Parts: sequence; C-alpha cells; structure tokens
Amino acid sequence: MSTQVFIGCDIGTSGTKAVATDINGTILSQASKTYGIIQPHNNWAEQDPEVWLRAATDTIRSVVLALPSDVRVSSICISALYGGTGAMCDENMTSVRPAIIWMDRRAEEEGKELADSIGEEEIFRVSGNGIDSYFGYTKLIWVKKHEPELWARIRHIIPIHSYIIYKMTGRLTVDYCSAGNVGGIYDYAAHTWSETMCDSMGIPYDALPKDFHEPSEIIGELNSDYQKLLGLPYPVSICAGTVDCIASMLSAGIVHPGDNAAVLGTSLNWGYIHTGTPDNPNLVSMPYCISPSSCSYTYGGASTSGALPRWFSLNFIGDDKGASYDALEKMIRDQKIGPGSDGLIALPYFMGERTPIWDEKATGVLFGLTLSHTKAHIYRALLEAVAYSLCHIMESMTDPNIQITKIVLVGGGARSAIWKQIFADVTGLPIFTPVQEIEAPLGDAFMAAVGSGAIDDYAQMESWITMNPAIEPDIKSHKIYQKYYTLYKELYPALSQTMANRADMLNDI
Repeated sequence: MSTQVFIGCDIGTSGTKAVATDINGTILSQASKTYGIIQPHNNWAEQDPEVWLRAATDTIRSVVLALPSDVRVSSICISALYGGTGAMCDENMTSVRPAIIWMDRRAEEEGKELADSIGEEEIFRVSGNGIDSYFGYTKLIWVKKHEPELWARIRHIIPIHSYIIYKMTGRLTVDYCSAGNVGGIYDYAAHTWSETMCDSMGIPYDALPKDFHEPSEIIGELNSDYQKLLGLPYPVSICAGTVDCIASMLSAGIVHPGDNAAVLGTSLNWGYIHTGTPDNPNLVSMPYCISPSSCSYTYGGASTSGALPRWFSLNFIGDDKGASYDALEKMIRDQKIGPGSDGLIALPYFMGERTPIWDEKATGVLFGLTLSHTKAHIYRALLEAVAYSLCHIMESMTDPNIQITKIVLVGGGARSAIWKQIFADVTGLPIFTPVQEIEAPLGDAFMAAVGSGAIDDYAQMESWITMNPAIEPDIKSHKIYQKYYTLYKELYPALSQTMANRADMLNDI
C-alpha cells in the first residue's frame, strides 16, 4: 500500500513555497520560487495573477517530481497572500489588470468618502472590520473610480488562491476566511456577502463567488491539463484553501481559543483566535479555519516590519543573502551594542502603517542619530522598532478574557538569535519558535490531510510541530526597553502632522 502524501502550497508576496508531507507531518519534499512586486507609484503595490499561477504550478510540480515512487498524493491545499482586490476577471476568467495587493495604500480618498457616506460604525457593524485602504473593498472602489473602462470588463472578483484553484479544477469557490478579510462587503453575522453593502458601494454582487467552503473542504479534483502539468498521472483532490495568514497561524499550532502568534514575513501580523465577535475596528478580523462560523482570528498588522532587514541589507551591505545578515549581527555583537541602540529609535513606517495608527502618510524615522552611531546601530534600531510595533499592536487587543503568557514567532525573523532575544526583551514574554521553518505551506498540508479525511481533529496539528527551547526575556533589558518604548510611542503623535505635510507637499510637486 502506497504512503499517503499531502501537498501544501502558499503563494506569498515575495515568493511561493510548496511542501509535501506524510500523515505525521514529515517533510518529504519542498520547493520555492521568488518574484517581485509591481510598484508604479509610491505606496502602490500590484502583482499579476498569472505570475502566481506559474509559481504555484512550478513549485507543486517540483515537489511532486521529488517524491519517492511508492507514494500517492491524496490532496492539495493552496493558500495565498491577501490580494486586496483579488483577481479581477472578464467573462472568460482572464485577469483584466494586476491585482492591487494588501500593502497598496492608494485608496485613502475612497475610504474617507465611505466614512462620510456610509459611516465606519455601520461598516464595522456589518463586516466586523473598519475602513482602511488595506481592505479589498476600498481598492475595488478605486479601480471603479479611476479605471472605468477596465471596471466595465470585470465579471468575476475572487481571492488569489480561488483564481489558482479555478484554473486547476474549473470550480469557482471561496472560503469564509478570505471573504471575511475583504472587509466592508462581507456580512460577518450571516457569513456571506452583504448585498446591501455591495449596492451601497457600487461593487457588483453578482461578480463575487457564492460557493462558500471551509478552507479544508474538498471542492473538486485537478483537471486533466493540470494533472499533466503537475506530473500527476491520477486524480488528486483540491481543498478550498485560504488566506496565507490563516495557514501560517495553523502552522504555529494555533488551534485553541486564546492561542496567539506573530507571523514575521514581509509584514508583521500578530493575532489570536477567539469565539467572540469582533469588537475593535482598529484590528482586522476574519473567520478562522477551525469552525469559521463561530471562531475568529483577530490580528493587527505592521506593513513593512519584516521587510526592513532586507531593505537595509540591500542598500547598506549590497545584498540580502544570509551572510549579509550574519555580518550585520556580528557587527552588533563585536561593537557590544545593547538594548536601545545607544539612544537610537526607529519608526518602522516605511510604507504607511496599519495597526494601530492606520496612517498611509506615516513614514520611517531614525530618531537620535549622532556621529557615534554606526550601521550596526541603525540595523539593531530597525530590529527593535519591529519589536516595539509588535507591542503597540498587542496593546490594541481589548478582549479581557485573553491572557497572553507567551508568543509563538514564525517567519524569516525567527531565524535570528539577536532578533528573537529583542522580541523577548521588549515584550517581556518568552518567545517560542518552531523547529521547522515551513510556516504556511505546512498549515496547508495539514488542511489537505483534514480535507482528505486522514485527520479528523485540528488539535493534531500540535503533533506536527516541534518547538525550540523558549527564548526567555532578560529582566534588566526589559526594564531598559520599557523606557525606550515610551519614547517610541511619543514619536508618531509628535510627527504625524509633519508626515502628513510632507506627503501633501510631494503630491503637489
């Protein structure tokens, strides 16, 4: 009897990763592919759905070809970045323009108009989310207003992974998590699209997929074309899939109400799962992959936190390879730069910011520079800024029933010993990291196993994960960081108007 194999594929902002596992979560093969972002203007960010489709196809095929001959792929689950608008397609399911992704901030005016016409209170009451250009519904209104000829061609608006799944199966579906993450036009109580909100905003209700599923549900099988493309000579089941942050949370073992994790990729997302209804418009909520009708994932996001080390390494070291990060951390150790970077504080708002300030005009800041500061000081200050932003997000949580006693950290930042210690020292909480660095694709593979019927309890995810020993906070360092964190929180209110004046000046120029 052949071994059952489950494939998870995550389509991320900077690259796509796929893995194949057995029933115990053992990684049998993996593959990845990188790509870029289209940025025609400052604070704009787009990607072509066809690039994602090719990346998903290539990585899954690579994973399949690397498998032993005595195994059989049972099911595949695909997750994808929050694509903002999602794929906007014509009647032939051909994308009419690149998707406007989550980090794009162009729809600020549309958000203000919605606040005036409908009101944030009403939008929050219906959707469980507030008004911001992060959300897909504001970006769709931007397309409608500024690109009417393209808008007139749109017949289907679907999440990125749903677009990929349609191409591979011919089934047009959507999962509850991704629909909820669109915000605004999702009815959180009824768990379906709000026809009333669509009408009020001028977003075509008929263009939205109505075949709702839980992420792990099997929605069909690979069509014959994709069986050939993926190197699979037999039918394989496909799950409904979901948004990448949900798969990442699952991969961190977040399965019980109150569990929390920080996902540090291009951005930083920190969130927790709970059974209550969303109660804070400054956080983002969506149904969770476990019992989506009653369990929610609520989180806050920092837009470019995870991208800051790469930005610094590329511009001040010359590349973003592992050796460059190692060299920077060696500089920090050699120069004995401690908590607070000798008085240097950074604001990590390099592309506006989401939680908790929600300001597209916010910018990055280095405060306290002197002639004694080196590039190592600046690098450490950026790492510290991300930890400060995590604290700022966590302070936005209003659920009195959730007691945070530890943080599970997943993503690229979890590899850095210095950064993990900074997170522990700034938050004052132990930091746990999984031994496996697979993240979202592992969560996808687990959901594929659930969908196939091989696993019947999400709590079994915990058996797929081995945690490294906890990074404990240093009490002395934590007390120092509490003082720096107070200054950190004073900087943005003091500079926000100047930041807005700068943005307006640039627009005028």
